[in-house]
Amino acid sequence: MHDQSQESLFMDWLDAHGASVWKVARAYTLTTEETQDLAQEILLQAWKSLPQFEQKSSPATWFYRVALHTAMNWRRKEAPWRVRQKPLLEVQMLSAAEADSAATAQQRDLVEQLYKAIHQLPKTDAALVLLYLEELSYREMADVLGISENYVGVKLNRARQALNELMKGESDGS
Repeated sequence: MHDQSQESLFMDWLDAHGASVWKVARAYTLTTEETQDLAQEILLQAWKSLPQFEQKSSPATWFYRVALHTAMNWRRKEAPWRVRQKPLLEVQMLSAAEADSAATAQQRDLVEQLYKAIHQLPKTDAALVLLYLEELSYREMADVLGISENYVGVKLNRARQALNELMKGESDGS
């Protein structure tokens, strides 16, 4: 694995893909605490899986695959060590999300509605929507999820329709 040490490679990838890990964790959890726990679990799984990275896909595709696989199989575990652990992503993600203008507050509300709607989708549809929001190509989405490009198109259309209905319901109901 290159001349770079595993640790420095992992930190480079974390810088490049940390926001994606946070977004995946946010879409599969209901509370900030759960999001942080899941983000930590994703990073732990990525660290453990790094020696098996065979460079058959891009680091971004590999990171998404680990994040989505971990998120779809994750069950929150109450573990006392988590309380003492400093989250790697918390500071950089929350500081990026903080802002005080009315437009930004409205944007945050919309994003919150979107995450609530994504959370209601079946897990594989939620994964597909996240990859779409990250502007991955159909080929990259197919690689991450292990399905054909054509199937990505079909599932994505269905997921977008379901998401539109959920978002309409959110704005009507609240």
